[in-house]
Amino acid sequence: MSEGRVALITGASRGIGRAIAVELGSKGCRVAINYQNSEAAAEETRRAIQASGGEAIVVRADVSDSGEVKKLFETVNKELGPVEILVNNAGITRDNILMRMTDEEWDVVLRTNLNSVYYCARAAIRSMLKARFGRIVAVSSVSGLVGNAGQVNYAAAKAGILGIVKSIAREAGSRGVTANVIAPGYVETDMTAALAEAAKTAILARIPAGRYGAPEDIAKAAVFLVSDDASYINGQVLAVDGGMTM
Repeated sequence: MSEGRVALITGASRGIGRAIAVELGSKGCRVAINYQNSEAAAEETRRAIQASGGEAIVVRADVSDSGEVKKLFETVNKELGPVEILVNNAGITRDNILMRMTDEEWDVVLRTNLNSVYYCARAAIRSMLKARFGRIVAVSSVSGLVGNAGQVNYAAAKAGILGIVKSIAREAGSRGVTANVIAPGYVETDMTAALAEAAKTAILARIPAGRYGAPEDIAKAAVFLVSDDASYINGQVLAVDGGMTM
């Protein structure tokens, strides 16, 4: 499958990113765990990978900054080798209704959620093309597919990811590189835990599966998309949402 491959997961200290990193580590990938703020949480991710017999390193970088992304890839290349699997997961929210949204709330979400995908994919693509193998997966959101009140910034960034990934798929598909998107629905993470109970109840009523997703649901989809079994899947958007957006 992906045994021995070098995998970089951004925003891997918690939630979906951690689940993807642990799942890839358990499948034999050599994992680079990126984080920005919580070194202790990132170390927990590394310990979880090592407990399953996997190999992992922890690398701090603000992936919304192109200079830090360059240093991130230099570190991973030196310690593990060229990145063969890139999972763009880093993301934040700064929710507000449009008429009250500030420029800073717009800018920071676009930088973190969208620019980071561009910077990291650009840093990874040259070695992938040279090796004639590469897997890029970007974590978007159902908000990027259907929009969401109070999330103009977040939905715009997550929708923009689709354009980046589909363009990469067209550019690099003939050289053994695939690029795909996972659009999670409502997943039980720190982000969704902050929602009011009334909002959680209303959301649950819209999900045919009758439950929120778990980070592991997203992780298993990511593992499939980076595997050899998915080599003919390119430029696609996979909604892992319990049927919410069908």
